[in-house]
Amino acid sequence: MLVLLPPSEGKAASGRGAPLKPESLSLPGLADARAAVLDELVELCAADEDKAREVLGLSEGLRGEVAKNVELRTAGARPAGEIYTGVLYDALDLGSLDAAAKRRAARSLLVFSGLWGAVGVTDRIPSYRCSMGVKLPGLGALGAHWRGPMAAVLPEAAGGGLVLDLRSSAYAAAWRAKGEVAGRTATVRVLHAQVVDGVERRSVVSHFNKATKGRMVRALLSAGVDPAGPAELVTALRDLGYVVEAETPGRAGRAWALDVVVRDIH
Repeated sequence: MLVLLPPSEGKAASGRGAPLKPESLSLPGLADARAAVLDELVELCAADEDKAREVLGLSEGLRGEVAKNVELRTAGARPAGEIYTGVLYDALDLGSLDAAAKRRAARSLLVFSGLWGAVGVTDRIPSYRCSMGVKLPGLGALGAHWRGPMAAVLPEAAGGGLVLDLRSSAYAAAWRAKGEVAGRTATVRVLHAQVVDGVERRSVVSHFNKATKGRMVRALLSAGVDPAGPAELVTALRDLGYVVEAETPGRAGRAWALDVVVRDIH
């Protein structure tokens, strides 16, 4: 099973240990594309703070994020699973998993990133600010920048098993499963079901959506299940107590769309 996660806008501070070692990151086939983004991002942030804030879409109050990017090559690095914070990662709570579940997380989880393309949760990276929606002056839109390199490396990373795609739309633009890989890919939408005037109504709630996805991945890792494909994933989630409605693809080479329906928001 390969689980594709979005990053978080908020990130923990960089560590005090050794700085970034690009050659140590997962998916070495992305090395050249990573170097190109890193070089331009550092140069931009070092040369013109106001321009960098404009390009990165940062408010005046986030001016310090530009300085953080200047130090990307020398700042201490921490495992990506500790750098990324926010609702999904709080619910996933990687640090409290047992040893076996942590090993599964290291093998299974990839976090997409405007700067790194995608990294494993044990890859050591510094804290940074650069979303997939950024358009750098030299490289252009990062979603487009990553499509070619991702198309070359992600099918191999997916192996022969399930791809569980939990990314937001901006990050999904960097790589979309095609052909045979798409047929064993499942996307997930979390719906909040409420009864209003005797009629059930469903809605997507962003915060709750992220928290549910984090808890769902944690449950799969803790249970040690490794679904071979989307149909097996539906069974596994139902066994774990989730209400899942599956829309099977109308034709071969299309991803499955799963709705996880929850009534209580917490």
